[in-house]
Amino acid sequence: MNRVELQLLSKLRVKESKALLDVGQYAGSYYLLGYSIECAIKSCIAKQTAKYQFPDKEFAAKSNTHDFVTLMQLAGIWQDLQRDTKAHQSLQDNWLVVKDWKVTSRYTASIAPAVAKDFYSACVARKYGVLSWIKNYW
Repeated sequence: MNRVELQLLSKLRVKESKALLDVGQYAGSYYLLGYSIECAIKSCIAKQTAKYQFPDKEFAAKSNTHDFVTLMQLAGIWQDLQRDTKAHQSLQDNWLVVKDWKVTSRYTASIAPAVAKDFYSACVARKYGVLSWIKNYW
């Protein structure tokens, strides 16, 4: 999967998440939105790969994770997030909501409406949403 495909998938998962949120399917919305964040970060990782370059096997193996912090470190944007969350309280607040998403949420049958709505807002807020911030690097 290439960088553009990951970006497209991230955008698509946001739309699907919003559709589920709007009809009260909070668990599905939560899971898909987290997956959108993961795809966005992986797009940042893909940006580092030069065309026709054979990927480093160890680096590729480390990228096969769903942990946002690990992925941001591999993408080279973790330090930037640390800096920007210190400078912008809204980004810090949003990161605190988003950071605990786990891929295992796909096995969760219910998420409280407030949790799903807060998660959505923390991801897509126009100025200091986590997904909005990541898009500056993809």
